[in-house]
Amino acid sequence: MTLAIHHLGLTVASLSEAKHFFIDLLGWRITREDEGYPCLFVSNEHVMLTLWQAKTDSPAPFNRYFNIGLHHFAIQVISEKELTSLHTTLNNSAFEIEFSPEPLRGGPSSHFIVHGPSDIRIEFIYIPDIEE
Repeated sequence: MTLAIHHLGLTVASLSEAKHFFIDLLGWRITREDEGYPCLFVSNEHVMLTLWQAKTDSPAPFNRYFNIGLHHFAIQVISEKELTSLHTTLNNSAFEIEFSPEPLRGGPSSHFIVHGPSDIRIEFIYIPDIEE
């Protein structure tokens, strides 16, 4: 009955920070903007996110240990080289890297986590084709 996630909606404290992260640093594109809400739809042709501006100047930060909701989400990358390159790009930005690329549960997959816009935890993961 179901296929896959169509899109993921996230509330952020700053649309400009989220736009910088996804457009400038990750190279995604804007598919739609609505300044009336305000919100921003971004995509990399495989994933679509809707980013919604919080309706307060001091939104409550999410705490993955105590709140129900998004613990993190993971975006798959095409190669280990791209994972390393993305880590370098994000490490040179204002966003906090939680941990650098490392094997996931002993490998062969590898991953890292960054605290992205509004401190949302985003995992980047490379999963090699086991046929290689």
